Amino acid sequence: MDNTNDINDIAVLRARDFWAALVLIAVSAFFLWRTSYIPLFGGNRAGVSGASWYSSAAIVPLGVFSALFILSIFLLVTAIRAGGAKTALTAVGIGWNRFEAIRFGTIGIIIGFFIVGLVPRVDFILCSGLLITALIYGFHTGNPRRMIMSAIAMFIPAFYALAMHLPQSEWAAPHDDDWLTLVAWIILSAIAWRGPRDAVARATPIIAMMAPLFLVCVMAFGFRQNVPNRSGLIFSQIEYQYYVNIRPIWRN
Repeated sequence: MDNTNDINDIAVLRARDFWAALVLIAVSAFFLWRTSYIPLFGGNRAGVSGASWYSSAAIVPLGVFSALFILSIFLLVTAIRAGGAKTALTAVGIGWNRFEAIRFGTIGIIIGFFIVGLVPRVDFILCSGLLITALIYGFHTGNPRRMIMSAIAMFIPAFYALAMHLPQSEWAAPHDDDWLTLVAWIILSAIAWRGPRDAVARATPIIAMMAPLFLVCVMAFGFRQNVPNRSGLIFSQIEYQYYVNIRPIWRN
């Protein structure tokens, strides 16, 4: 009886892998297509040659979405070989499951509001730190309450940013949405810290802070690329200190 349940669970899991792989392939293909509009390898527009390939703004999205596309292909092949495609086309593969609905729904809210609401308007380090904290805290243990709380923590500052600074002319405006994102990040981190302090919980604040900080500094000062919202609360101070106090050390 137990073996039968395990086999059914695996079959449903592979069916969901099949659908998830198709969605990820479509998303990554779309963004690769949009990235193709960014000049690379000496491209030019309006008679003006583009910059060198290593300073092209296409490098990061090209790398990220190429990797996502390849991983999605591997996931699709694995799901098909395990019988996921056959199961997915039956009622078993698309049957209603409340827990899975909450999981996919909260992931959609977190990713969607991060891309649409926060990235263009809020400091990249702050919104990425909040995103990493929300994903690890919400989905590490598989607790639906954590998933919902993470989605709320991401939704509130993103909705505020969309409501108060919707036009592009206001994306670099005052930092009220930056401060709200920072408060949401601190509150969610404090809630996470009150729970079981396993290795993942202890490492979450470090990963959430260091990963976007390292990424944005490499993009801005290493590859000289544009970064989202350069006038953000944290990055504007980093950029000021770099050009005013640090860079002159070797320039002089």
